[in-house]
Amino acid sequence: MFSSTYLRNLLEITLLINFRYYITLKLVNTLYLRLQGVIHCSSLEFLKGNPLFTGLIREMAEVLSLKNSTLTLKAKYKPKIGDSIAVNGACLTVIRVTNDTFSVELSPETQSILAMENYRGKVHIEPAMMMGDRFEGHIVQGHVDCLGTIKSIKNNGNSTDFTISLPKEFSKYIIPKGSVTIDGVSLTVNEVLKDSFRLTIIPHTIKNTLFETYKIGSKVNLETDMFARYIYNMFQNKNDDLTWDRVEGIMASY
Repeated sequence: MFSSTYLRNLLEITLLINFRYYITLKLVNTLYLRLQGVIHCSSLEFLKGNPLFTGLIREMAEVLSLKNSTLTLKAKYKPKIGDSIAVNGACLTVIRVTNDTFSVELSPETQSILAMENYRGKVHIEPAMMMGDRFEGHIVQGHVDCLGTIKSIKNNGNSTDFTISLPKEFSKYIIPKGSVTIDGVSLTVNEVLKDSFRLTIIPHTIKNTLFETYKIGSKVNLETDMFARYIYNMFQNKNDDLTWDRVEGIMASY
């Protein structure tokens, strides 16, 4: 006979996994309404205001200027005014467009959260997902949780290990083989340490992203995995002590 706690944990984890199907259903519903002419939207903004990203960089844009709260970029990608676009992982709104440039707004509060030293030279950009895009990478909201710091860089020949530290209050959302977003790049966590985690980056990723410029001590924008945050918040007020090992055990039993 299963205990009520076991069954509750199983139910809640199953519901969380099914959240992926919820997203799919929302996509289908949005597409249906669009075909019926009820709504006219081209991005996955679930009726308004909730852009999603995948952590796969569209291109490296060139920073032309950062004046007050306006960041101007030069890129091949041509957004429209009002579009949402992730710049180094932060979801920003396009406020001006010219023939070969576009500008986004960075409020003082936003600038206080981000690793602004990386908003010069080249930056990662990714537009919000469009209807019909493939789900690759992982679900990214474009909400930077905190800054990470590069603690070590170790070249292994055909790959490079980056160890990144982060504030203690966010370390609970970093799980082995889970997802994390670094300056907008979707990556898999290889190892979780006491106050940091290790990523293994292949040469192609390093060559085509800002990872090629990172040094020990570099700051990066960090967004933890949305599903890890959901699981933690589902159980944080419960009396029983749930760990990731227990979650894996429950799922294995299921």
